[in-house]
Amino acid sequence: MTDNDQIQPEVTDAEVQEETQAEAPEVQEVKVANPNILTISDVENKKARWYVVHTYSGHENKVAETLKQRADTLNLTHQILKVLIPTQEKIQIKRGQRKTIREKIFPGYMLVFIELSDQAWLAVRTTQGVTGFVGIGNKPTPLPKHEVETIQKYITQGALQYKAEFVEGEAIKITDGPFNEFLGTVQSIDEEKGKVEVLVSIFGRETPVELDFLQVQKV
Repeated sequence: MTDNDQIQPEVTDAEVQEETQAEAPEVQEVKVANPNILTISDVENKKARWYVVHTYSGHENKVAETLKQRADTLNLTHQILKVLIPTQEKIQIKRGQRKTIREKIFPGYMLVFIELSDQAWLAVRTTQGVTGFVGIGNKPTPLPKHEVETIQKYITQGALQYKAEFVEGEAIKITDGPFNEFLGTVQSIDEEKGKVEVLVSIFGRETPVELDFLQVQKV
C-alpha cells in the first residue's frame, strides 16, 4: 500500500457539526458599513416593508443567520431582504477594566425588511427562535417610515455611552481617589457621562460623592 493509499481517519457527524457551528458567523461580525444590518439580498423590491419580529431574547443573531439560510434555501431572497438588530456601542467598566461592547437596544426583537407574501410570512414565522410578528391580532403591522428612520438614526449616533455594572441602592467599594477603600451606596448613575454618585459616611453623616465608573467596583 502506497502513501496515497493510506486510510484517512474517519470524520464523525459530531465533529462535522462541531466544526460547522464553530464557523457559523454572527450578525455583529458581518463586515458591512452598518454592523446592525444583515443583508440577505440587494434586490430592489418596492413592496417590501419593515416588520418587527419577536424572538427568544439573546438569540437574535442566531435567528437572523438562520433566516438568511432559509431565504436562500427556499429561493425567497427577492422577498426577504434584510434583518436589522438595533444595537449601540457602550463602554463597560468591570473590575477596573474598560471594554467597548455592543448592546442590543430592543432585546428579543429584530426588524425584517420583507415583502409580506404568504411564503415569506411562513418562512419567517417558522424560523427556529421566532415567536411571532408584532401587529394587531394575527396581522403583522409594518413600521411607519418615520419610526424606522428614527431607529436607524439613533443606532448610528457616534457618541458612546457607558454601561454600569451596578444599580441604584447597591453597596460598592471606592477603589481610587481620596476616598479609596471607602464603602458606599449608589445614589444615582449617569451612563452618558460615566459618572456615579455615591453616598459615603464621613464624620458620621452620609455625604454624596461623584466618581467615575473606573473609581468604584461592586462589593
